[in-house]
Amino acid sequence: MRRLVSTIDLPKTDWLKYRKKGITGTDAGAICGLNPYSSAFQIYQDKITDEIEEFDNESMRQGRDLEEYVARRFSEETGLKVRRANAIFQNEENPFMLADFDRLIVGQKAGLECKTVSPYSSDKWNDGNIPLHYQMQVQHYLAVSGFDCWYIAAVIFGREFLIRKIERDEELINYLIDIERGFWYNNVLAGIMPEPDGSDNCSEMIAKMYFKGQENKTIKLSGYKEILDRRADLDKLIKKMEKEKKEIDQKIKMEMQDATVALEAGYKISWSNFEQNKLDTKKLKEEKPDIYKEYCKSSTNRRFTVSHAA
Repeated sequence: MRRLVSTIDLPKTDWLKYRKKGITGTDAGAICGLNPYSSAFQIYQDKITDEIEEFDNESMRQGRDLEEYVARRFSEETGLKVRRANAIFQNEENPFMLADFDRLIVGQKAGLECKTVSPYSSDKWNDGNIPLHYQMQVQHYLAVSGFDCWYIAAVIFGREFLIRKIERDEELINYLIDIERGFWYNNVLAGIMPEPDGSDNCSEMIAKMYFKGQENKTIKLSGYKEILDRRADLDKLIKKMEKEKKEIDQKIKMEMQDATVALEAGYKISWSNFEQNKLDTKKLKEEKPDIYKEYCKSSTNRRFTVSHAA
């Protein structure tokens, strides 16, 4: 492991530029298809452009602000001293692998990753579990650093403080290095998009890239007949399964009648009351066209459909 650049007084734009020079720990889970919030498709788009997108939100802000608190709590709980790394590091054998550690453990070949977790996501940490994309992030850090283990400390807002220890897994690390190497050389450096992975994030990225279609433009596809047939089969299967699911729901509702909660071994079923208010836009447009026009927000989207040609 070598120090690529010091992050002391490094402007955020420069920090983001350095992260484009390789694959970071937060990229690892997405490249492996294990991050529910990102995808290889999104990582690829970020790496191939010089554009710096300083995206931020309240969740990210709280994560940064609470990092010091999480590190301090970790030291209180474990008695281990930690220090800031203050650098972006690089794996010497695989220089495309970069890492920006939250903390390093003093006196050990180990590090600490600090997390803040919403109570709505707390179930992913039950029974000693760790979300898969965080596990891949840590194994990436172990690959870059050559360390023996890594700790994850997580505060679940208003509920609890968790500490998990992840040991170095050589088999998993070798697997991860192969995936990252393939992505870096075969996709990023070669300028070839990775295959779509079916994730919501990938759909969002494609929608952003091709947000508006050219009217009356038609292209001829070649070699897609087999997967279109497969799509048609899946569509039939999904409809069949949805119908079966509705039948089950209907049977349970008939049994519940006016009860709002039902219990069965391992299950709790809720059929609760709720009130919904819906604006009658058609009536508003007819009777108050000026108000409708003033508050109507127009947007352009694309609708994707597949049907059998005549």
